[in-house]
Amino acid sequence: MRNFKRAIIAVFLLLLVLVILAFVLENQQSVSLLFLGWVSPALPLSLVLVLTLLMGMTIGPVLGWFVRRPRAQRKRALAQDLIHE
Repeated sequence: MRNFKRAIIAVFLLLLVLVILAFVLENQQSVSLLFLGWVSPALPLSLVLVLTLLMGMTIGPVLGWFVRRPRAQRKRALAQDLIHE
């Protein structure tokens, strides 16, 4: 059973690598972005998309942490008030 799970994971990873490779090979045309007056150098579309994906995967959790943090502080303060009453 353990070998079967490893084989399934290996097949899944191989398919993922093949899909990523196909994506990169299909999106080689160069693009230049203009944003608020800043012009990016001409990069392959696949690289631009992967970089924006990675930025979103980084920025999203950080913003979520900043939103949840005040809520957690209010919950702790409320819990402390309930304990002391």
